Amino acid sequence: MITKIDLCSMALLKLGEKSIQSLVDDTPAAQLSRTLFDPVIDTLLSSHPWRFACKKYELTKTSDGDFLIPIDCLRVLKCNGEIIGNKIISAEEKISILAITKVPVENFPSYFVSLAATKLAMEFCIPLIGEQSVFRMLAALYETEMQSAKFIDSTTSINQDIESFSLINARF
Repeated sequence: MITKIDLCSMALLKLGEKSIQSLVDDTPAAQLSRTLFDPVIDTLLSSHPWRFACKKYELTKTSDGDFLIPIDCLRVLKCNGEIIGNKIISAEEKISILAITKVPVENFPSYFVSLAATKLAMEFCIPLIGEQSVFRMLAALYETEMQSAKFIDSTTSINQDIESFSLINARF
């Protein structure tokens, strides 16, 4: 099972740096890891509708007459309403939304682990080693890994029941 420390260490190894043992160490690598990990991973998760990060929510109206977007949502993909800030405005009493959510590191699929390590290495590169050429190499690797990860994710089968489709209902 992979951890935040493992993922940050993988990124540091891609830079030719030593791995870290803890996020609370007083080293530049640990400080960067501690500071950048969550925003970089949240942005990476939000960048594509990853199947492993999608979740369906059933929402009910609040006392204010709107719907609150759950706190673990990074990006709403589908909803029947208008998103304003952290709320959804809709005339309906209940709505369902499809969203990208925060996923614990230990639940990342292997193709995403590699992509995340490369993205972290890119973010760590300039502050730690200051080499533009290494950054450009990592950026090229990231683009290749992103294409591969998107392909793998898109060809992963998921079980979806056909909810209410009129042609199927008419047939039976």
